[in-house]
Amino acid sequence: MAQATNDKTVVGVFEDYNAADRVVRDLTNAGIPRDSIELKSNFMTGAAGRSGYQEENREGGISGFFHRLFGDEESEAGHYAEAHRRGNTIVCVTAPGDQLERAVDIMNSAGAVDIDRHVENYRQMGYQQYDPNAEPYNYDQARSERERFRTNEGGASIPVVEEELEVGKRAVRRGGVRVYSRMVEEPASENIELREEHVRVDRRPTDRVMSEAEMQGLRDQTIEVNEMVEEPVVKKRARVREEVVVGKETTNRTEKVSENLRRTEVNVERMEADKMDRIADTDIAGSNEDYRADFRRDWESRYAGAGATWETYQPAYEYGYRTAGDPRYRGRDWSDVEDDLRTDYLRSNPNSTWDRMKGAVRYGWEKVTGKR
Repeated sequence: MAQATNDKTVVGVFEDYNAADRVVRDLTNAGIPRDSIELKSNFMTGAAGRSGYQEENREGGISGFFHRLFGDEESEAGHYAEAHRRGNTIVCVTAPGDQLERAVDIMNSAGAVDIDRHVENYRQMGYQQYDPNAEPYNYDQARSERERFRTNEGGASIPVVEEELEVGKRAVRRGGVRVYSRMVEEPASENIELREEHVRVDRRPTDRVMSEAEMQGLRDQTIEVNEMVEEPVVKKRARVREEVVVGKETTNRTEKVSENLRRTEVNVERMEADKMDRIADTDIAGSNEDYRADFRRDWESRYAGAGATWETYQPAYEYGYRTAGDPRYRGRDWSDVEDDLRTDYLRSNPNSTWDRMKGAVRYGWEKVTGKR
């Protein structure tokens, strides 16, 4: 953290863009006008945690910004420009003198880095001074450097991995039915009775006297008798004798899926008793009165003046104290665990507000881990 008191400006450097963005919101909530706050993050690096922003204008560029800020302090301006080039996010606040102390507290609570310590690490890798023509770090370069910083500070991490079984469904074609139809001809026969008529002419001899009536009808005559014959008439009629219906029937079945899942088991071998081992299971309200007194003094200096009671903030200090010794978080930086702690804290304290309490949580955490 560097503070230029002459022009009432304070500058903070953050490894994570999201943390810097939260600082901007906290500063605004604290009454500092938004147009008095500047946030600088390099688009090319991407490691600060943001994407989709325009790249900083490099005419005069970030180095010009810090030269205007620090004046003749060339080396100081260069150090901050170098931190920006390596993927860190810069928050600059210009505010009245009575608000600067509050701004510093907010930045420290959010994890502002020590620029001098970072510069020492830069020098170990050959850094001498800021080069405005050097390309910004890409994501992999920035991440690799942060891991190296943490290793140099004596911390190392082992990822604990556990596989989860996810069983889904997919449709697999296993067979089916194909139905064909075609027309075939088969001989068919039916018996039918047919009637035929035949004319028969008989001549019968007779010998009698013609009657008067017959005499009257005696004239030329023609008699026609038709013969009728029945013939078969063939007609075909289509009848539906059967229907073939093709459909699908759906049934459900339960199948047990078994698989071997891997997970990381970490065995910790205690080599020597240290401060963290002694306090891991210690309750602040009981046997460690030194920490309790220190936390109360911090509450008096930071929160009591605003009317906040010790009972309101005590659980936050105690939470930071306890989680610092939790094996899940041991050896990790505050920036790595803040999101996890926030979720866990709000689950246990649903009526509390993280943005209000995180300063006390962090104080307890860093006091125990020796970072403060």
